[in-house]
Amino acid sequence: MGTLTFPLSLPGFVVGHAGLYQALVMFVVAYFIIGMTVLSVCAIATNGALDAGGAYYMISRALGPEFGGSIGIMFFLANVCGSALYVLGLVEAVVDSFGIPPGQKAGTGIHILPQSYWYELLYGTILLALCLLVCLVGASIYAKATFLIFLIVAGVLGTILISFFATRPIEVSILLPNLNGSETRNGSFTGFSLATLRANLGGGYDVDYTTGQVMSFSSVFAVMFNGCTGIMAGSNMSGDLKRPSYSIPRGTISAVLFTYLVYNLLAFLMCATCDRTLLQKDYGFLRDISIFPPLVTVGIYAATLSAAMSNLIGASRILYALARDDLFGRALALAKKTSTSGNPVMAVILSWLVVQLVLFSGKLNTIAGVVTTFFLLVYATVNLACLALEWASAPNFRPTFRYFTWHTCLLGIAGCCVMMFLISPVSASASLGFLLLLLLALHYLSPSSTWGYISQALIFHQVRKYLLMLDVRKDHVKFWRPQMLLMVQNPRGSARLIDFVNDLKKSGLYVLGHVELQDLDMLPSDPLQPQQDSWLSLVDKLNVKAFVSLTLAPSVRHGVRQLLFTSGLGGMRPNTLVLGFYDDEAPQDGLARHPAFTSAREEVPLSFPPIRAPTAPKLLSPREYVGIVADALKMLRNVLLARQLESLDKAWELRRAASPPPTIHVWPVNLLRPDSARYADTCSLFLLQMACVLNMARAWRRARLRLFLCVEAGAMPHAQEEKLRQLLKDLRIQAQIQLVPWDVVTRLHWQTHRGPPGGPAPAGEEEEGTVNFPANTTQVSDEYVCAANKLVLEQSPAPAVRFLYLPRPPADTSLYPLYLHQLELLTRGLGPTVLVHGVSAVTSTQL
Repeated sequence: MGTLTFPLSLPGFVVGHAGLYQALVMFVVAYFIIGMTVLSVCAIATNGALDAGGAYYMISRALGPEFGGSIGIMFFLANVCGSALYVLGLVEAVVDSFGIPPGQKAGTGIHILPQSYWYELLYGTILLALCLLVCLVGASIYAKATFLIFLIVAGVLGTILISFFATRPIEVSILLPNLNGSETRNGSFTGFSLATLRANLGGGYDVDYTTGQVMSFSSVFAVMFNGCTGIMAGSNMSGDLKRPSYSIPRGTISAVLFTYLVYNLLAFLMCATCDRTLLQKDYGFLRDISIFPPLVTVGIYAATLSAAMSNLIGASRILYALARDDLFGRALALAKKTSTSGNPVMAVILSWLVVQLVLFSGKLNTIAGVVTTFFLLVYATVNLACLALEWASAPNFRPTFRYFTWHTCLLGIAGCCVMMFLISPVSASASLGFLLLLLLALHYLSPSSTWGYISQALIFHQVRKYLLMLDVRKDHVKFWRPQMLLMVQNPRGSARLIDFVNDLKKSGLYVLGHVELQDLDMLPSDPLQPQQDSWLSLVDKLNVKAFVSLTLAPSVRHGVRQLLFTSGLGGMRPNTLVLGFYDDEAPQDGLARHPAFTSAREEVPLSFPPIRAPTAPKLLSPREYVGIVADALKMLRNVLLARQLESLDKAWELRRAASPPPTIHVWPVNLLRPDSARYADTCSLFLLQMACVLNMARAWRRARLRLFLCVEAGAMPHAQEEKLRQLLKDLRIQAQIQLVPWDVVTRLHWQTHRGPPGGPAPAGEEEEGTVNFPANTTQVSDEYVCAANKLVLEQSPAPAVRFLYLPRPPADTSLYPLYLHQLELLTRGLGPTVLVHGVSAVTSTQL
């Protein structure tokens, strides 16, 4: 089988076993795959400056470090195994010519070389050392040697073509090994004969005399495809070419067309002149029919040695590129070292060592299957890289080579994958598994790169397309989901709030908003750009699925308005504003104590300012804070006010003893308007929905919802409870209902009001400590609010978090501070509490 590594002998092997018809099919399939891949290679090669690494460089810069590094290792191994394949093939060719025949103890004439596993390993080591010396000198001597070999092979080709016409019919005696020693068979060179042509048209798979295995379409194709893998030789030398974007397309396409024509021509000539016995039992028959046999022998040796050197130098360039990109850290650090002329000598030596290890296998046919599978996988990935670049439609992908489309890339991928599994399902599956392991290892272990990720371009392309399809006019309450805008003044004091709102979003949009109080007219550049990376790193470390939106504004209120108007895109816009509560509590640096930073021993991002000192002035006033709430409601955004969420230790709450499980208390009644307490208005239903959404989050599924029904004496509490239970059933919300008598609390309200419920409003001036709400003349005293706070606080056991009804701010802006004061009294000492006001219908009982 050694002479099969000589390209001109390959068509005889294929025709001998498969016949001319199947041979032509094999050539078409192989060159179809190669042709599609060549188009992709040419497209990528002409889209920018190429560096060392060939296919690895193209794939890594197109698909990112994970794919690039994985395929780089696969391509390195393919070239290493390919080099070993050609060395073993050359050894077999030398032994066939100069080895002692089987059964003889002493050599005669030129047959003086002993034959055994160790001797052949010695011959292979010597030949590989010769390849090493050439590659160590550098690419220039390799190029000169390759050109000399090309001239020799061209001369051999000319001699062979003449021989088919000049040589008379002859009988060739073939010595074949068998169990009893050896046997002699006769093959015939008939010259051009119609009978010979007809006999060789169909398939005739037989035992391969070099391996003893019965050949098949897939095994013949595997060997044949190895003779076509040289198309990457030019691209592997991309770092040594002066103009790779010019040389690679022209050289590669010329080589593919030339070899395809030569293979088909030789297949036809051999089919018409050589009988099947000669083609199947003597792979070196070209020496026997040549008009100058020694030239054919020299051509076999030269071509095989050239292929071995080509794969060795290609493997070294790939290894050098992998080492230089630092994808595998210190493991490949040695391969970075180069000579004074820039030749990666250590990469060459390391590649030589790996090839030497492969030589110990000594089984050429086993290596051939592995090499074919690896090369097909690399070709498929090259096509995938070009396909991804084409589908991403990035403006900077504009190769000067335009003779490709996404169809050619897709056909190349399909062809490679199909042939991989046809040749060897086991090898294909093992290769894909190995590739997947490399992908995962590089994804988690390799450092981030600055090459650009094609995945980002593809995601952008698809997201833009689907955002255009997301029509807000087709929104339906059945598919409503919360889309949060959380305003964060300083992440150092809001880490747990950010995490809590992440649980509330229910796969909806989540935006972290921040307002920087500066005037761009007075600044030399945008101060937000340097902060963007810190915010994105914060999102990554906290492991929340959120976007970041930063803005400049003269005041916080103006900044929040900007973000409410501009955040999001298309049908993905915030429908709920979340604010921290406005109180006098000293902020705590929760970020420094957060497990995401302490466990990884990483510093808190330094670009975030330190926590505001308790005595330092706040960035906004109470009036401005309530104005933000009023603005959001006018813009038909739901509002959540979160108080003391930084004291919520979610991990402790949810990991404590299973009995009793943590609870979520829900108060769907407006405690500041007891005369209009209803459980089925829009705001109450929204509050129920948010509590249910939190309970549906994976981290909160063990928690239990507890719904409090405030009842007065003589108001038929059981009927109210049954009505509420039916509502929960219709809404598919599982919650425990607890009746809470609140006559004592409401009595305080009516005493302050000085009249029975529904009676006339009191005349005269308003008492101090009351607030007049829009469209409702009810006056609520501090005493009443404190009683309502005590009522909520007395319900035990203490919950993990409470949801309370948030009333609308008063229409009179002068009452904003008093409104905020009432909210502070209502939620004082309650622990983690969320005040909720909803303005849109969010629940549905329909299918």
